[in-house]
Parts: sequence; structure tokens; C-alpha cells
Amino acid sequence: MSLLIVLAALAFLMVVAYRGYSVILFAPVAALGAVLLTDPSLVAPMFTGLFMDKMVGFLKLYFPVFVLGAVFGKLIEISGFSKSIVAATIRIVGAQRAMLSIVLVCALLTYGGVSLFVVVFAVYPFAAELFRQSDIPKRLIPGTIALGAFTFTMDALPGTPQIQNIIPTGFFGTTGWAAPVLGTLGGAFILVLGMIYLESRRRAAARAGEGYGTALVNEPEPFRGDRLPHPLVAILPLVLVGVSNFLFTRWIPAYYGSSQSFVPSVIGTPAPVVQDVAKVAAIWAVEGALLVGILVVLAFAWRAVFARFAEGSRSAVAGALLASMNTASEYGFGAVIAALPGFLVVANALQAIPDPLVNEAISVTALAGITGSASGGMSIALAAMSESFIANAHAAGIPMEVLHRVASMASGGMDTLPHNGAVITLLAVTGLSHRQSYKDIFAITLIKTLSVFVVIALFYLTGWV
Repeated sequence: MSLLIVLAALAFLMVVAYRGYSVILFAPVAALGAVLLTDPSLVAPMFTGLFMDKMVGFLKLYFPVFVLGAVFGKLIEISGFSKSIVAATIRIVGAQRAMLSIVLVCALLTYGGVSLFVVVFAVYPFAAELFRQSDIPKRLIPGTIALGAFTFTMDALPGTPQIQNIIPTGFFGTTGWAAPVLGTLGGAFILVLGMIYLESRRRAAARAGEGYGTALVNEPEPFRGDRLPHPLVAILPLVLVGVSNFLFTRWIPAYYGSSQSFVPSVIGTPAPVVQDVAKVAAIWAVEGALLVGILVVLAFAWRAVFARFAEGSRSAVAGALLASMNTASEYGFGAVIAALPGFLVVANALQAIPDPLVNEAISVTALAGITGSASGGMSIALAAMSESFIANAHAAGIPMEVLHRVASMASGGMDTLPHNGAVITLLAVTGLSHRQSYKDIFAITLIKTLSVFVVIALFYLTGWV
């Protein structure tokens, strides 16, 4: 019965998300409904002590990232930088390769360490401009961004600094460069198959006479300046965000050390505030990088930006608030579901799968799907099962590097179900609904999930690592 309760809560949230209802409202309803059916006495304690605690904790860490990312994306839009990049891209690769262009830009940013949430805000303005000029349906933008930002550069390619590639290092004693051959081949599989799918969707729309669309929501404002910035100037902020993020990630821990404390200057004798730098260094690095990008845009396009900065920043902050609250609500939902007995039933049942790599892949991707979070699901799975994964791998002669890569890639598989925070953020930013665009995101999700088993098969067939 406890398992059915968990599955019912998950199904309910996916249905309401798909039908366009607010996840901010229904994530707590779904989570607390599951608690009510499990143990009614825990509804209030779990709401305050777990759901709200996790939700507020997420906002505490990531709300500045959402705001800065949204402002950066808005400045890229109103400065004319997005239109300049699009015009240059069309000249270089042709309008028919618009989708590939967006995928590659997303990939470069995420592999450079930029948070996938930030990538959504930053890339959307010129994705919309490029799709409009190429007359490709806007509804295909979310699937295109998902392929570039949520898949191969998030957890497949060796060395990616995304958290999904970092978490396994603490459990398996590996590095972010684990299993470079398998990771590269898995990433190539996702990119090629994903592009084949997206191009087939574009061609089908073209044959049906479907264009970009009309009466759309959250459309970027047209550039109103006299002339466009030079493409190299336009792309400079994006490049500097990636470079700055890379540098700050290394400089911040070296400057602050493992922790930092200070005593607030207030009346009385307050306790010192202690900050664990290791836990926030990556977030500080992203925030600093976004500030660099914002300042560069302002420096090169002050006149174009100044007239519309007040209005543009208001809409950017409003969008960031909605996106972050959606994602934070999902985070709280996942925490509550993971604390219920039914979730433990799922975790225990998954351990019965005999093959070590298949066991790990299915366990991680299933728990990521239930919680709606790649990092959350993987953390739960590895915390509960990593010792058995390691023991079974040693018995089968499987290197820890392979365990790392399989866990990392599996986390980004079924995590992108309709209730996933990144999916909801992507749709909110682009002004599209699940009905319009989730089919393509789910197709990319299936390709991503399939790639994990392709990598497992390659290892067993060749022994490559």
C-alpha cells in the first residue's frame, strides 16, 4: 500500500503539471496527500520541517542564480546581442541548421560550467530569434535546449563540471574525468540520435506548412537600435561567463579556505556566522560569472540597454521568481516522497536486479524520476546502495570509473518527467506548455536513458573505460 501511495502522488503531480496547473500549488498538495494516506499525524510536521525546509533551503542557495541568470538573458535580448549572434550564425551555418546551432551553444555553456538553469535564460532570447528567422515552430525550442543543456554535457562527457558528474566522485573515489571513452561515446550517441529526432520534427513541420507561430507568450522584444553590435562583441559576454565560472571555481576556495566566519555587528553578543565555503563555492562562482557577463553587456551596449533596463529587469525578476519557486516546490516534494516508507520499498526492490551496472542504472534513474531531480535521485541512490554497488562491481571485475559514469548518466535519464523543476523552468521561460512541447523533451529523455544501456553494452562487449 505504501508503494501505491508514492506512485499515486507522483502520477498526480505529473498529470497536473502536464495539464498546466501551478506546481507551486500542487507540489505540496501531492506530497502532503501522500503523507496523509501514510500517517495523518505527520502532515503538519512534514510540511513545516521537511517540505518548507527543503524548499526554502533551495531558494536560499539558488534564487540569486535564477535572478542573475534572468537579468543576463534579458540584457542579451534588449541589447541586440542575441539578434547579432543569430544573424552571424545564419550566415555561417545556414538557417537550416538553426537547431544544431542552439544545441552547440547550450553545450558549450554547460560544459563550461554554467548552470543549466542559467543556460535556459541566456540562450532563449537568441533561440527564439533564430527559430523565428528560420521559420521553425517555436514549440521545438524546449526540446532543442534540453538536448544541448540537459543531456550529454551535463553528465556524459568526461570532465564536465556539472554537479551530476561530481556527486559520484565522493562515493567511488573517482574524478570528473572517469571513463572518458565510454562517456565520450555515450555523449556522441545522444547528440547524433537527438539531432536526428529534432531534424525529423522540423522537416515534418515544414511539410505541414507550420511556421514559427503567432499569438505566442514570453516573446523576446525586437531590437530597437540603429545597428547591431559586432558578432564577436555580442558573443563575448557568453564566453566570459564560462571562463569566469571556470576561474572563480578555482580561485574562491583558494582565497577563502574551507570555511569562513564573521561576527555580525549588532547589539549584544551574537554567535559568529560560519560559512562552509566548500558547499557554496560553485554557487558563488556562477553568481560572480553572471555578474561579469552583465557588466560586459552594460559596458558595450549601455545606450541600447539604458532606455529599457527598468522595464526589462522587472520582467526578468518576475520570471526568475516564478521559475525558482516552481523548482523549489519540486525540491520539497522530492524530499517528502523520499522520506515515506513507499520510497524505501522502491529502493529495496531495485537492489534485487542481478547485474551490477544495470542495477545501478535502473536504481539511479528510477529514483531520479520519482524525486524529479537528477542530483537528488542520484544522491539518495548512492547514499543507500553505493556499498552494494561497489561490492558487486569488485566481484564482477568492473572498474569504479565505469560505476561513476553509469551513475552519472543514469541520473539525467528519467529525471526529466513532467514534474521536473528544470523542465517546468524551461517551459515557463519559453512561454510554452507541456501540451505544446513536452513530447519532444520526453523523446530526448528516452534517448538519454537509452544511452546509459548503450554504454553498459559497450563496456561488456569491449572492456573500454
